Amino acid sequence: MPTNPEFPTTPLPYNPYRNFKFLLQCEGRYVAGVSRVSGLTRETEVEPHAAGTVKLATGQSSYATIALERGVTHDAEFAQWANKVWDYKNTSAAGQATSLAEFRKDLVLEVYNEAGQKVLAYDLFHCWPSEFTALPELDGMANAVVIQRLVLQNEGWKLYTAAAG
Repeated sequence: MPTNPEFPTTPLPYNPYRNFKFLLQCEGRYVAGVSRVSGLTRETEVEPHAAGTVKLATGQSSYATIALERGVTHDAEFAQWANKVWDYKNTSAAGQATSLAEFRKDLVLEVYNEAGQKVLAYDLFHCWPSEFTALPELDGMANAVVIQRLVLQNEGWKLYTAAAG
């Protein structure tokens, strides 16, 4: 089996990776400070194959939203991206329509092992923000970090691994 030099192989047959070492890429640049990414989930509808039979067929597949969280930084990229969607809706209503392609972006989610080697990568297709929390609830009595949250719609994802060679 050919190996992909981009992904190191492990000598152990089962070596789960830690979930705290990852990077997110957008338009070829790493996104600063992303500390949490929700799971990547795909669901396929199940439909009866034919009337009166117990056979089932696959229906349409859909992809769950992807939530990104990071501490508030001076990087305004999340807000600018979320504003493009808001601007599209409002400029379209005023007869100044722009292209939907302007706010859809392909992302790359990379997972690293404890030695800092990239072991998995996912392409996330045609993502766009459907929800943006610029500033969470503030509490003067707490000592928590201020977290931004961006929820993305997407049209699917594809996994790349060393086995995919």
